Amino acid sequence: MGMLAIIAALLLEQWRPIGDRRAWSAALANAANGLEASFNAGERRHGSIAWLVAVLPVALAAVALHYLLLWLHPLLAVAFNVGVLYLTLGFRQFSHYFTGIQTAIRDGQVDQARELIGAWRGEPAAHRSREEVLRLAIEEALIASHRHVFGVVFWYMLLPGPSGAILYRLAIFLHQRWGGLGEFGRAATRVREVLDWPAVRLTAAAFAVVGDFEDAIYCWRTQAHAWPDAPMGIVLAAGAGAMGVRLGMPLGEIEGPVARPDLGVGEAADLPYLDSAVGLLWRALVLWVFVLMILSAARLL
Repeated sequence: MGMLAIIAALLLEQWRPIGDRRAWSAALANAANGLEASFNAGERRHGSIAWLVAVLPVALAAVALHYLLLWLHPLLAVAFNVGVLYLTLGFRQFSHYFTGIQTAIRDGQVDQARELIGAWRGEPAAHRSREEVLRLAIEEALIASHRHVFGVVFWYMLLPGPSGAILYRLAIFLHQRWGGLGEFGRAATRVREVLDWPAVRLTAAAFAVVGDFEDAIYCWRTQAHAWPDAPMGIVLAAGAGAMGVRLGMPLGEIEGPVARPDLGVGEAADLPYLDSAVGLLWRALVLWVFVLMILSAARLL
């Protein structure tokens, strides 16, 4: 059932992607802000309680509904799982930015590409060089593929019903909303680190298998630890090594250069590496689906 729901959700998302998600994001943001206002008294335990209040009722309700529908008819449970995955899983949740940047750079519209990478990252980007836009686009695509595809699939397959997908996506969202709020946000950050510990390693391993294996493993082992966000450092280092492109590196900001660790090996980011990134992500997804199908078949034997 799990593999059927994943494949159906991916196909549905490619055929008919959800359009404007701002209403969903605004509703979640309002809920997170309300919980933060109610529970944030500057202590870590308050953040833990707020996280549990935000996530557990939704995840447990999803499990209960899954088993109720399974009792009524298995196809109802499959449809419910597909619906949840359709909302939480898929490349189309971020690919419009990537495709837009790719098209703009190909057409020589660097200013348009700057606007798109700025909107994607939520920061001003008018001062970005062409190479920085390309580099950041690849980085964002690698990170987003893990958060919206591989991490979701991993936890969906591990936990009952669609609760794993809901748990993971809410954990990522709350980390992004609360992670910078001092002691209150520590619980959200810690939960995200725990959930991502196995998932990022499997994502990085997939990049290595379908890309340049030796360079991916080398960059993972020698460079990932230097990235400020350690879990994403693993994804970025392995992805850069697998493609043979240099990511990370300093960024030119308005107030001056901002140091960032070097990731990857090979050449500086250029337009062909955007195509390489797309190919890497799809090959990694095919590998994941193939392995999960084998594991699912083995459980049925």
